[in-house]
Amino acid sequence: MSVKVPTIPQQSPSIPSAVSPQSERIIFFDTTLRDGEQSPGCVMYGPEKLRMAHQIAALGVDVLEAGFAIASEGDSESIRTIAREVGTSACSPIIASLARCKRGDVEAAARSVEPAIRPRIHTFLSTSDLHLAAKLNITREQAIGQISESVALARTYTDDVEFSPEDATRTDPDFLVKVCEAAIQAGATTLNLPDTVGYCLPQDYAGMFRMVRERVPGIENIVLSAHCHDDLGLAVANTIAALDAGVRQVECAINGIGERAGNAALEEIAAILITRRDQLPYEHRINMKQLYPTSQMLSTCISFGPAPNKAIVGANAFAHAAGIHQHGVIANPLTYEIMTPESVGVPSNSLVLGKHSGRRALEHRLIELGHNLSHAELDAVYARFTELADRKKTIYDQDLIRLLKPEMATAQPLTR
Repeated sequence: MSVKVPTIPQQSPSIPSAVSPQSERIIFFDTTLRDGEQSPGCVMYGPEKLRMAHQIAALGVDVLEAGFAIASEGDSESIRTIAREVGTSACSPIIASLARCKRGDVEAAARSVEPAIRPRIHTFLSTSDLHLAAKLNITREQAIGQISESVALARTYTDDVEFSPEDATRTDPDFLVKVCEAAIQAGATTLNLPDTVGYCLPQDYAGMFRMVRERVPGIENIVLSAHCHDDLGLAVANTIAALDAGVRQVECAINGIGERAGNAALEEIAAILITRRDQLPYEHRINMKQLYPTSQMLSTCISFGPAPNKAIVGANAFAHAAGIHQHGVIANPLTYEIMTPESVGVPSNSLVLGKHSGRRALEHRLIELGHNLSHAELDAVYARFTELADRKKTIYDQDLIRLLKPEMATAQPLTR
C-alpha cells in the first residue's frame, strides 16, 4: 500500500542555497545531530537533541541536519519536533533530514521536515565500485537510475534538495561526473562530495572539486559541499582546501564527533576562517562566542567531552604550563595566543602551575591570592615550590598557601 506523504509547499530558494561558487559567503551545515550522533557514545534522546538543536541554531549555522528519519520512529519524531520548534522563524536554519535513495526514505524525510519554514531533503547513494559491488550489489546504471528517481521525488516535496555520492573520493572520476550530472538534471540544488572514509590529502580533495566544476554541465548554478571524515586527521585541512576549489558549503560537527574518527570540527573551521582572513576572505554567520558553550552543552548530552588538547574548545586550548610561555602570556597574551579565549566563548586563559612553571607565574598567582612577596621571599617560596612540583602533579592554591610558611608573616596582602 502506498504511503500518503504531506506535500511541503513549494518555496523560493533559500538564501544559503542561492550562494554561488563565486560568493564569499560560506554555508555552515551542522551534522552533529545526524552523523555526529551515529558515533559510539554519542546517542542523544529526543529532549537532548531538541536542547542541542536550539543551541546549534543560536550558534548561527545555516543548515541543521536533524537526523535520519527512516532510522527509527524516535528519530523521525525528533526531527519533526526540531522542525516545528527550531525551524519556524525567519532567522531559523534550514532543517534537513537524511534519506537513502529509496522511496520510503525520501517520504519519511519529507514527513519529518514538513513543519519547517525552510526544509531540506538530503539524499545519498554510494557510487564507488567497491560500495556498489560489496554493499549495494547494483550496477552503475542502476545507481544512476536510483539517484535520478530519488532526487526527482524529493523535489516534489521541497525545492531544496541535496545529493551526496557516498565514497565520492574513491569513485571513478568519469562515473562521478555522470552521477553529478544526473543529480543536477533531476533537480538537486546542492551537491556534496564526501570523503566518506577520510582517505584524501588536501590536494586530492580540492582536485576532485575542480574536476567536476570543469566537466559537469550546469554545475555553475549548484552549491558544492564538503563533508570530510578525520580518519587520517585531515578532515579540517581537506575542508579548507575545498574552499579554494569553489566549495561554499562545509559540513561539520561540534567537537568533531562522528563516525569512527569523526567529522571536520565546526569550531576549528570557524576559527580558521576568522583568524586567517588574510588567506581566507570569506564571510559566515557563526556566532564565535557560542562555540565553547555549544561544545560544553554537547559534552553534557553525550558520554564524553573533547580531548584536553582539542583545538579551540579543549581544556588546554588556552592553558599555559611552561615557564617561558607563562611569562610571555603574563606580559602580553599575543605572545602565545593567536586568538583571545573570550572570542570563542572561553571565560579566560589559565596558567597551570607545575614543575615547568617559573618564578613569574608563581609570583603572579600569589599576587592574585593576595600575597605580595619580596624578591628574597619569592626565591625561598619558589625553592619549596619546585621541590613540591617534582613530587606532585597537580598543585592547588592551598598548596601555595602552605608553601609560604615564614614568609606569610611578612607578606603584605594587596588592597583590592
